[in-house]
Amino acid sequence: MPGKKKLTYEEAKQKTLRYCAYQERSHREVKNKLYELGLSSSWVDELLAYLITEGFLNEERFAKAFAGGKFRTKKWGRIKIRYALEGKGLSKNCIRIGLKEIEEDDYLITLEGLLQEKMAEMKDTTILVARDKTSKYAIQRGFEPELVWERLKALFPDRS
Repeated sequence: MPGKKKLTYEEAKQKTLRYCAYQERSHREVKNKLYELGLSSSWVDELLAYLITEGFLNEERFAKAFAGGKFRTKKWGRIKIRYALEGKGLSKNCIRIGLKEIEEDDYLITLEGLLQEKMAEMKDTTILVARDKTSKYAIQRGFEPELVWERLKALFPDRS
C-alpha cells in the first residue's frame, strides 16, 4: 500500500495496548488487528505473548465479559452465545467458563419476559399459532428449544 507509514515495534505496541485497554478482546481479534497494521508474524507473536503475560489479553475474562454482555444487553440465549464465542476462536473450556456468568434464575426470567412480550404482540391468532411463532422467535435468539416449549406451555396453557 503506497503512502502508508510503516509502524515501528513500539508504535504498534502502544496502539495494541490502547486497543486492548478499551474493551476485552479475544486473541483472534488482536491477532487480526496486528496483521491489519502490517506487522510481521514474528512481531505479532511477540506482541501477543507480551499482552498475555502483562494481563491485557485473557480469553477466560473475555468469554465472561462477552457472554454476560450479550445476555444482559441483547438478551441472547446460551446457544447463540456459544456459537458466537466459537466463532471468535475460543476453546470449549473458556466458553464453558463464560457461560457460567449467566445465572440460571436471570436466564429463566429473561426468557419468560421475552416470551410474554412476544405473545402480547400476537393478536387475532389462535394460541397454537401464537405459541409456534413465539417459540421460533425465542429459539432464534439462542434459547434451548426444550426450555422454550416448557416455559411457553407453563405460561400459556391450552384453553380447551
